[in-house]
Amino acid sequence: MGKIVVLAEKPSVGRDLARVLQCGKKGNGYFEGSTHIVTWALGHLVTHADPEAYSDSYKTWKMEDLPMLPQELKLVVIKKTSKQFQAVKALLNRKDVTEIVIATDAGREGELVARWIIEKAHVHKPIKRLWISSVTDKAIKDGFKKLKNGREYEHLFHSAAARAEADWIVGMNATRALTTKHNAQLSSGRVQTPTLAIIAERENEIKAFQPKAYYGLKANTSAGLHLVWQDAKTKDIKTFDKEKIDSLAIGLADKDAVIVSADKAYKKTFSPGLYDLTELQRDANKRFGYSAKETLSIMQKLYEQHKVLTYPRTDSRYLSSDIVETLSERVKACGVKPYAKAAMKILQKPIKGNPSFVDDSKVSDHHAIIPTEETVIASAFSDKERKIYDLVVKRFLAVLSPPFEYEQTTLTCKIGQETFLAKGKVVLSQGFKEVYEFEADEEKEGLAEQKLPALNKGDVLKVQTLVQTKGETKPPARFNEATLLSAMENPAKYMSGNADLKKVIGETGGLGTVATRADIIEKLFNSFLVEKKGKELFVTSKGKQLLDLVPQDLKSPALTAEWEQKLTLIAKGKLSKQAFIQEMKGYAKAVVQEVKNSDKKFKHDNITGRKCPECGKLLLEVNGKKGKMFVCQDRECGYRKGVSRATNARCPVCHKKLELRGEGDGQIFVCGCGHREKLSAFTERKKKSQNSKVSKKEVANYMKKQNDELSNPALADALSKLKFD
Repeated sequence: MGKIVVLAEKPSVGRDLARVLQCGKKGNGYFEGSTHIVTWALGHLVTHADPEAYSDSYKTWKMEDLPMLPQELKLVVIKKTSKQFQAVKALLNRKDVTEIVIATDAGREGELVARWIIEKAHVHKPIKRLWISSVTDKAIKDGFKKLKNGREYEHLFHSAAARAEADWIVGMNATRALTTKHNAQLSSGRVQTPTLAIIAERENEIKAFQPKAYYGLKANTSAGLHLVWQDAKTKDIKTFDKEKIDSLAIGLADKDAVIVSADKAYKKTFSPGLYDLTELQRDANKRFGYSAKETLSIMQKLYEQHKVLTYPRTDSRYLSSDIVETLSERVKACGVKPYAKAAMKILQKPIKGNPSFVDDSKVSDHHAIIPTEETVIASAFSDKERKIYDLVVKRFLAVLSPPFEYEQTTLTCKIGQETFLAKGKVVLSQGFKEVYEFEADEEKEGLAEQKLPALNKGDVLKVQTLVQTKGETKPPARFNEATLLSAMENPAKYMSGNADLKKVIGETGGLGTVATRADIIEKLFNSFLVEKKGKELFVTSKGKQLLDLVPQDLKSPALTAEWEQKLTLIAKGKLSKQAFIQEMKGYAKAVVQEVKNSDKKFKHDNITGRKCPECGKLLLEVNGKKGKMFVCQDRECGYRKGVSRATNARCPVCHKKLELRGEGDGQIFVCGCGHREKLSAFTERKKKSQNSKVSKKEVANYMKKQNDELSNPALADALSKLKFD
């Protein structure tokens, strides 16, 4: 009987597979057993060839050579991982190997990793697919009992290959056309340019926004109750008519408030849904400031290394029905401190699959991110891993907990002929909120709730003061990484203007996928099209000019979202890859032609007086994600050097974060308030400060000593007998 090669995506997963399959013999890039050989990629081992592989003329960037539209795109081995590719190729082609099991990440990109390796190795052997959502020993064993026929995933591979080819065809041609036309490093792509356009549109909305003052009226009563005026027609608690409020304030002076109704309503609120990757990235950015890419990297470790969370690259917030029977085991596994109390409550009753979180129709490749059945060793987590794990576990336990129940009372009062309201809430059951017992609720705009005294219909309240309130309408907030992820997921919600455009986007979906959005955002930073100030994202001068130079369609979220929908249709076998690629080639031709015929100009407005040490041209100063950089304006030169970087060090004057500039002994901290301090002086000051502080260990030892003294039984007994007045 022949052997089976199991191809994993990363060495860490390969080692787990090898252990479960009892492959103990270690080779060069693989483990071997009596029936299986486990090997791995290092991410992608194979990629698309650069343009120069098709023609020597493409080695230099010239407009007359565009568009570049090879009949078929070539695959090449990535140089830095070529050694591992050769090892995998040799194993796949061994005569005693009769079957291949693809065990790369169970998703579109994972399928591409494996299929490209197999294709480049020129292997034609039967393929099976391991499709699992966690890499625990149990999940691996169960997965190998249910291996799928590789043919079932060919459409998924075609979708992945179509995505990669489309990005090459559109991205390479658009970038070369813009760069050669304007002699500047102008990167443009099928998803990144529409994403940039969304950020720019938000900036335009903010600039065009005209604030408008609004007014209201508040009555403070002798019972300590605050009543808020409500417009009889609009039912709003504010108005833009100042004269109306002025008139009411005069007309209602010295009048009492009469309660006309005290309505009580039972209400309940359910936990937010389980996490998919985008929702998790949003929350991690809001709470901890983690970038989308950073959150994905942390999740990958919790999935692969610690094995405590399921597959991260999922776009579903639901579970499939077959997972329900495993929920109690998962609750037990994560039921350690500080989750033990909530877990114990959940396990007191059988766990049932509620349609609010169990729906087979809403699970495509993978279910929502939840804990695995693996025993948790929290001490092995880094601080960042602990924070992400905490988000997922709390959301999981909250979803399995009862709803938050409360009784809401709405008091409706009359002062003269005008209506005033007050709202109060009595909590009946904390429900899922017990999971978040140490976390404050987010504040929401609207009628503030207050503690209501016992009042009945007909009661009269003495109005002590009538206070006019005033506010101003606010422009839409600038994007941060969390809200940009939301906009990429649902562009229609974040776009103003053409209703038909919104309809198209709404029907076709978002920009990119859960697996690619983090990389797209990073590309915008690395291309210096977007910069970050605090948490907010701004389009750079380069980014604004790029949007003015690219063809209209290329920056349209509607068109890109429509393409993503077509990739989904390819994955479902409802559209041919060839038809989609032909469309991309036609589009690339149109883009190149429009750029060629354009009479628009690009101007560097960040040129410095410094010359590039490599080619002698003047350098540009750009704001990278981690600080300022000098970059050569010549694309072919590629020189770049860090000028300064943002740090977590705080200014002793204004306490804002300092920027570190310079090199070696000449490095200096600089603050916007004007404070400047040499790195050596800062280090010395910090050292003295730390020496003067009591260490955490010393505090802990002191507290332990105090606790030991207070735990003296004789002392405790004596204290218990004392009586205090």
